[in-house]
Amino acid sequence: MAAEMLSAAGANVHVYDAMPSAGRKFLLAGLGGLNLTHAEPFETFITRFGSRSSACASWLKDFDAAAIRAWVTGLGLDTFVGSSQRVFPTDMKAAPLLRAWLHRLRHPKHGQPVTFHMRHRWHGALQRDANTPHDAPTFTLQFDTPQGPQTVQADAVMLALGGGSWSKVGSDGAWQPWLRSLGLDVSPLRPSNCGFDVQGPHGANGAMGTTGWSSHLSSQFAGAPLKSVVLSFTDSLGHSFSRRGEFVVTSTGIEGSLVYAVSAWLREEIERHGRATLFLNLKPDFTPERVQAEVAHPRGARSLSSHLKSRLNLTPLHMALLHEVLSKEDLHDPFQLAVAIQHLPITLASPRPLDEAISSAGGVRLEDLNTDLMVKSLPGVFVAGEMLDWEAPTGGYLLSACLASGRLAGLGAARHLLGEAALGETVLGPL
Repeated sequence: MAAEMLSAAGANVHVYDAMPSAGRKFLLAGLGGLNLTHAEPFETFITRFGSRSSACASWLKDFDAAAIRAWVTGLGLDTFVGSSQRVFPTDMKAAPLLRAWLHRLRHPKHGQPVTFHMRHRWHGALQRDANTPHDAPTFTLQFDTPQGPQTVQADAVMLALGGGSWSKVGSDGAWQPWLRSLGLDVSPLRPSNCGFDVQGPHGANGAMGTTGWSSHLSSQFAGAPLKSVVLSFTDSLGHSFSRRGEFVVTSTGIEGSLVYAVSAWLREEIERHGRATLFLNLKPDFTPERVQAEVAHPRGARSLSSHLKSRLNLTPLHMALLHEVLSKEDLHDPFQLAVAIQHLPITLASPRPLDEAISSAGGVRLEDLNTDLMVKSLPGVFVAGEMLDWEAPTGGYLLSACLASGRLAGLGAARHLLGEAALGETVLGPL
């Protein structure tokens, strides 16, 4: 997106990418359907970015969901709004959009063609070369390529190196020490939109036990979805979350859309206290009184699982979770069992590793950048995308803010290189 802004302004743009082809994480994001953005009102949309809502709102105010949809239309594709208000390309796929975008960048109707250099891996070498007092500084960068080391000079540098998740597509977070050596304040990368391992049974005298489910639940239900439940969580700072949805039980814990929606709060609570406990309502459509009555109904010779299946339609997975948390005595106490069915505590021990996460939190702190996302201490160097210190849940928010930050930084770089006069209607409006 930054390249598109600069190209339209008339700049000579070169994109250097370590991977053999462009947009690999973009394609990965579209495997289950490319969720481009979200159609909810802007005032609600911008609240999804947590402590960085104000900053992300400034990126998105000129490139909101409607503008993103118009941009896709300009590439010759249509979009639609799903039942959850998420916005997708009509065919749901990322590849056609990426092909159309790369073609337009290489063969624009207006502006300069963008040149792509694949298999060019930057290893952090960035030197600012001051010329005579009347000349703008240039930058020298070094890349490893299949043909050997290559040195490149540029009048401005745009860093869009991604976060730290899914390193196989190029975003390995290796740039963190490089940018710190350049004087930038970089918050450590942490998993976001991630799964979690549950806390296993306690050891002797209440000592922390191992992580993960029992062998029975892990072997029988890993990969099984838990649908139409309400997940509630209140952290030690008083922040509360409650939402209905679904997630997946893994061999060691939980993951999925409902978990991702609250993953930032869960992760931070674990960082503060070593654990986080959420609660599940397995039967949210039933009143507590009805659950109590159904559990207490005489079951005769039937097993407990058969009884709860017939009275409350509890599945084997529901029963396994109840067995995981409740003692034998509580399982056979109608009151305790009824409470647990609608308020089942699940204690989490740790997030899954960063490389498994959908996205990452942390990165270059925004306080080191101006409003154009230019590094204050290195005029001419810009930073955009997931490598900045912000995060958001899934639902189109991540991709929207990445696109908007690239657009903003590209416009800023065009101003830096070419002056305000370069930003004409072609650059500012839909391309």
